[in-house]
Amino acid sequence: MTYPASTGESDATSGQDYRYERSAVIDLDAIRHNVRRLAAAASPAKVMAVVKADAYGHGAVPVARAALEAGASWLGVAHISEALALRAAGIDAPLLAWLHTTDSNFGAAVASGVDIGCSGWELDRIVAAAREQERPARIHLKVDTGLGRNGSTMANWDTLVGEAMEYQDQGLLRVVGIFSHLAVADEPERPETDHQLAAFREALAVAEDAGVDPEVRHLANTPATLSRPDTHFDLVRVGLGIYGLSPFDGQSSAELGLQPAMSLRTKVSQCKHVPEGQGVSYGLHYRTEGASTLGLIPVGYADGIPRVATGGPVRVAGKTYPVVGRIAMDQMVIDLGPEAPAAGLLGAEAELFGSGADGGPTADDWARAAGTINYEIVTRISPRVPRRFVHEENTIARPVAAAAGGKAVL
Repeated sequence: MTYPASTGESDATSGQDYRYERSAVIDLDAIRHNVRRLAAAASPAKVMAVVKADAYGHGAVPVARAALEAGASWLGVAHISEALALRAAGIDAPLLAWLHTTDSNFGAAVASGVDIGCSGWELDRIVAAAREQERPARIHLKVDTGLGRNGSTMANWDTLVGEAMEYQDQGLLRVVGIFSHLAVADEPERPETDHQLAAFREALAVAEDAGVDPEVRHLANTPATLSRPDTHFDLVRVGLGIYGLSPFDGQSSAELGLQPAMSLRTKVSQCKHVPEGQGVSYGLHYRTEGASTLGLIPVGYADGIPRVATGGPVRVAGKTYPVVGRIAMDQMVIDLGPEAPAAGLLGAEAELFGSGADGGPTADDWARAAGTINYEIVTRISPRVPRRFVHEENTIARPVAAAAGGKAVL
């Protein structure tokens, strides 16, 4: 993931680092803790750490390394391009990419030893890439057991398996895995997970009858890893859980033994006393009930904060305040109340979300304010917000200028 270069480095006299006027702080020890927690829940199945979408906004390469250190055996991404970036960073662990288009670079995937998810139409293209690279492809056949997205239909499954085995007999590929994806595992009371599990077992039986001997069979996501041991098979794919967030309504991260890994922080950029009736932000939908002090928080929807999340919490000096008025592109406002000193909080740290320790705000709080899910809150934090990694040697604050575009990589 690339981030804009800063205009200045640390000031030698003040000790301030101007790159981090705002930052998403990623605790890699929390990532390691969560992987170990999920590995214990999944045992004896192995763990695939899903690091797609730049590790849900947390930074794919540092998170992948931390997850592998903590016991993950596999990595998973959506796109081949994401897999190739991990390979370019020197990560050689087993790695699966499963979402493709007709323009996907199957040749590069085969050449880099990236496992390729195959729902049917991709098979001939993967085989062509294997011939071109003079190297057998590693594929995981995907069956749609009820989610209705990619994956072979049950009606076409027997044909797909048969064709894959013909190519395997020719030495052009190896069927490494069989997999599917669950639709409602985050709602454990629903019966559809049982139906999908039964369909998956049926698909496995068809593959076994055709001579497939997969290295891994995988179905479970984070919620199924935590609540449905009968779905674990050989491998579980965990995404949200490794970032310390709960997939269940009504059950917190702490209750699941998970630690949120991302904290979003900035500084109060202005405080000012205002009179009763002062309007705030575009549309003037909020007005102060009396004389008060307004605090300006310099992040907005360009930084990935949902525009609709008025009321989202911001903690300043040990107290949490709701955002008032509309969230703008670069900023938002909190009402500090009549007793707050205008000058006293200027430059104070403002935390939008973090671990939730001591009652602090969380990504779940922002999800509720925005009417969305915690996945979206962390994933959408934009590249304008530098990522700062802690508890990992050589990953803290190390921007490297890119060849083009004046960007930096952390």
